[in-house]
Amino acid sequence: MRVLRVVLSCVPGALALGALVLCAVTIRPDGAREPGASSTEQAAARHYAARPHIVPRRVWLAGTETYHRDPVRYADRVEAVFLHHTDTPNRYDCADAPRIIRTLYAGQAGAKEWDDIGYNFLVDRCGNVYEGRAGGVDRPVIGAHTQGFNKNTTGIAAIGTFTEGTPVPRAMTEAIASVAAWKLGPAGVDPRGHVRLVSSNSLSRFPAGTEASFSAISGHRDGYETYCPGLALMSQLPWIRDRAAELQGRSR
Repeated sequence: MRVLRVVLSCVPGALALGALVLCAVTIRPDGAREPGASSTEQAAARHYAARPHIVPRRVWLAGTETYHRDPVRYADRVEAVFLHHTDTPNRYDCADAPRIIRTLYAGQAGAKEWDDIGYNFLVDRCGNVYEGRAGGVDRPVIGAHTQGFNKNTTGIAAIGTFTEGTPVPRAMTEAIASVAAWKLGPAGVDPRGHVRLVSSNSLSRFPAGTEASFSAISGHRDGYETYCPGLALMSQLPWIRDRAAELQGRSR
């Protein structure tokens, strides 16, 4: 009956005014239709950002044997970004980044027996973005980067060590902002805003089940007792948030 009423309401003639109201529907991500703003208006409200160029993981794997991996787990969406550093040397040639990532992968998935590399993305000092954890860069893959807050978040690791006073390349922060803007767009999250996340693990700064407020782009140390991503990168977060919002087309 509902379908019939919608069809009848969309006929021309004396019911034209009613048709304009009743036919104003949008398509949700699950394919369902709902009344409200047009799809164009909703897309504009979400402030999508362009997808940056991402080097696929097969490049850094370079044909090496992969470790056993549990099935990929997915969240509903990405609501927040946690920034990390890899705690590795800074003076590297960017052409050597794939080797560095392989070493990180061996340490996490090999020595520590994690199910995969923990980070969803890695960024080198030249601004190259690498796919980290498997599962699809355009999907909300649950990583292993921020104890208690891996669900509905994405982890971006800056390759290097960024303790206080360490220069942070602008190409690196630009790349971080571009990934954050792109991943937060589908959920309609303003990179300058705040989100509420529920801890899943009492080893985090918050007991399991506790709802905590985070900046949409936060440092690892905001959710876990650690120095990561270093004070130098933490000091860059305001710029990264503003730049990500700009990339989403948001006004100040």
